[in-house]
Amino acid sequence: MDDLPFSIMGSNFKLNGDPLSGEEDSDSTETRVGISHVRSASFQSRSGSTTPRNRQNSPTHSPRLPPSRFGSFDKFSGDVQYASSFSGFKIFGFLSDHSSDKFKVDKRVKKRAGAVWYQRKRIKGILFLIMLAGLFFFVNWVMLLRLQEQDDRIQEHDSNAVNSNPEYSGNVSSSRISVLGKRKAGRNKWPKGNYGRLLALAAHALAEGESKPEPKDLWQEPVVASSAWKPCADQRNWEPIERNIGYIMVTANGGMNQQRVAVCNAVVLARLLNSTLVVPRFLYSSVWKDVSQFSDIYQEDHFINYMTPDIHIVKELPDNLQSLDLEAIGSVVTDADINKEAMPRFYLKNILPILIKNKVVHFLGFGNRLAFDPLSFELQRLRCRCNFHALRFVPKIQETGALLLQRLRQKEGYAGPLDKHLVGSYAESTMKEKKARSTKAAKYLSVHLRFEIDMVAHSLCQFGGGKEEKEELEAYRAVHFPALSLLQKTTKLPSPEDLRSEGLCPLTPEEAVLMLAALGFKRKTKIFVAGSQIYGGNKRLTALTSLYPNLVTKEKLLSTTELEPFMNFSSQLAALDFIGCTASDAFAMTDSGSQLSSLVSGYRIYYGGGRMPTIRPNKRRLASIFSRNNTIEWRIFEIRVRKAVRQTKHVLTRPRGRSVYRYPRCKECMCWTG
Repeated sequence: MDDLPFSIMGSNFKLNGDPLSGEEDSDSTETRVGISHVRSASFQSRSGSTTPRNRQNSPTHSPRLPPSRFGSFDKFSGDVQYASSFSGFKIFGFLSDHSSDKFKVDKRVKKRAGAVWYQRKRIKGILFLIMLAGLFFFVNWVMLLRLQEQDDRIQEHDSNAVNSNPEYSGNVSSSRISVLGKRKAGRNKWPKGNYGRLLALAAHALAEGESKPEPKDLWQEPVVASSAWKPCADQRNWEPIERNIGYIMVTANGGMNQQRVAVCNAVVLARLLNSTLVVPRFLYSSVWKDVSQFSDIYQEDHFINYMTPDIHIVKELPDNLQSLDLEAIGSVVTDADINKEAMPRFYLKNILPILIKNKVVHFLGFGNRLAFDPLSFELQRLRCRCNFHALRFVPKIQETGALLLQRLRQKEGYAGPLDKHLVGSYAESTMKEKKARSTKAAKYLSVHLRFEIDMVAHSLCQFGGGKEEKEELEAYRAVHFPALSLLQKTTKLPSPEDLRSEGLCPLTPEEAVLMLAALGFKRKTKIFVAGSQIYGGNKRLTALTSLYPNLVTKEKLLSTTELEPFMNFSSQLAALDFIGCTASDAFAMTDSGSQLSSLVSGYRIYYGGGRMPTIRPNKRRLASIFSRNNTIEWRIFEIRVRKAVRQTKHVLTRPRGRSVYRYPRCKECMCWTG
C-alpha cells in the first residue's frame, strides 16, 4: 500500500499518470490474471506512440460516458477497449462488445459509490475522535490551571509561615516544588527530619477543612467485632498452692511500665515454682533517677489480698533469711544469666534447684525474662489477672488523675467507661458532686510521644540534627548504654537510613503531627501529649502546637502545687500519663515498641468494650511516605497515610508469642461472646 497515493479502507485506487486504473476484489483467479493483462497492455500503450488523445479519435474508441460526480471514465474505457483488441486477448469473453463494457463500468461506479460512503463514515469517526481528544486536552488544561492556583496559594501560605515562624525560615519557601514541574524534584531536598513543606501544606489543609466533617471511623473501632470480647481474667479455676518451697525476690529495672511487666511475670514465676513472692522492689535507674518503690505507685494491700487465692505474697523475707549473703551462696540471678523471654522449663531446670537448696532466689533486673508462649492456660490467665485487676494506683495518684481527666474533658460530673478502673472511688465521688449532666463532655485525643533522649539514643537513628545531634547521642550512649556503644564500634550495624526504611525509628514530633493531620483530626481537637519531656525540648513541640493549638500536657493542666507531690518521681508522673492516655476517646501511639503504648492499648481493649480506638501506625509504610516529603502533594499524602493506619485497625486475636498485655483478645484474658 506504500505506493498508493489514495486509499480508502482496503479498496485501493491509484493514479498512473492520466489514466485511472481500478482494482476489484474477486475469488476468481482468472479475474486477477485478466486484470493483470489489462494493466500490462495499458502500460505498453502508454509507452508507445499512441497517446490518449489519438485513441479518442480512433474508430475503435468507445462512446464517451456521461460525466458523473465520481470523475470522467473516458480514458479508462479507452484503455479497456484498446487492451481488448491487443494481441487478440479476450477478457471474461465480454470486453469485445459495447454493452459488456458499459456493464463493467456501471459495476465499478457502484463499487466506487459504496467506497465513498464508507469514506464519509470513516471521516465522521475521525472527526468524533478529534473532538474527544480536544475535550480531553481542554479538561486537562482547566485542571492544570486549578493546580497552579493551589500552588500559588500554598506558596503564599509558605511565605506567611516564614514571616510568622522563624523556624520555617529557609526551609519552606526555598524548597517548594512547583506543581507544573518548573523546578525539578530533588534539586533542593529537605534534610532528614525536616518537614517544613509538609507542615505548611498541613496547616493550609487544616484551615480549609474546618467546615468539612471528620472521617467516620476516626473516633471508632469496629464496634460489633470488638465488643464481642468481654473481660474474664478474674475467673479462677484452681486452688491456692499449699507447698512453699522458698521465697522469690524480684528487683525490677526500667521505668514504671517495664516494672509493671516484671511484677506480673514474677507472679507467674512464683506460681510455677510453688514459692512465696516477696513484694517486688524497683531498682534505681541512672536514666529515670526515681527512688519510688512498689507501695509509692500501687496499692500494696490490694495487690496482696487479690492475688492470695493464686500465690502467697509477703512484704518482707523472714528474719532467718534476711541475714543471708545471697550473692555468696549463689542465690542472685541477673538478666545476664537468663535469656530474653526464657521458657518455663529453664526455670524448672536451673532456678528450682537453687530455690530448694537455699530457700530464696533474688532476681536482679528481670526485664522481659519470661516467654509468652508456650505457657499453660492458667498461668497465662494469672498474668492477665495481675495486670488488669491486681495493680491499682495509690490514692494520691488516683485523685490527681481524676482531676486531670476532668480538665481534659472540660466538664465535672462525667466519668468515662474506664475511669473506675483507673481512678477508683474518685470517679464515683466526682459523679456524686454533679449528678445532672446537661452537656456532653468534650472528646480528646491522647498521643504518646516516645521521643525521650534514651529512646532516641537507643534507636541508633538520625533525626535531622546533623553533627551536633550525632555527637550528643554518642556521648549519651557511652554513659547509659555502654554495651550498645561498644557494639556500635566493634560491629557493622545497619545504617540510620536502613533502620528508618524498615520502620525501626520512632516517629518524630513532626511526623506524628503530620500523621494526625492527614488522618483528619480537626485543628480544634484537644490533644493530650504524654511523655512531654521530649528530646529537643519545647522547640521540638512547635510543630505540634502550630497545627493544633489545643495541645496540652499534664504540666499545663495541673498547677505547680498539684504536681508538687510527684516532682522528681518519674514513675509516678508516668502513672498520670498512663491515666490520661488510657481514658481518652482515641489514643495514638508513635512507637509500637514502647511499653506505655503497649500497656495503654491493651488496657483500652480489655475494659473498653470495643469503643476505645487506638491508632497504631505502620512505621515502615509511613517511612516510605515521608521519604517523598519534598514532592508529594497533600491529597496523595492523606490517602496513603489513612490507608497505612486503617490496615492496623482490624480486630485481631493475640498472635502467638506476642504480649498478652498488649493483645488481651485471647481465651486466657477475655471471653468471646459473639
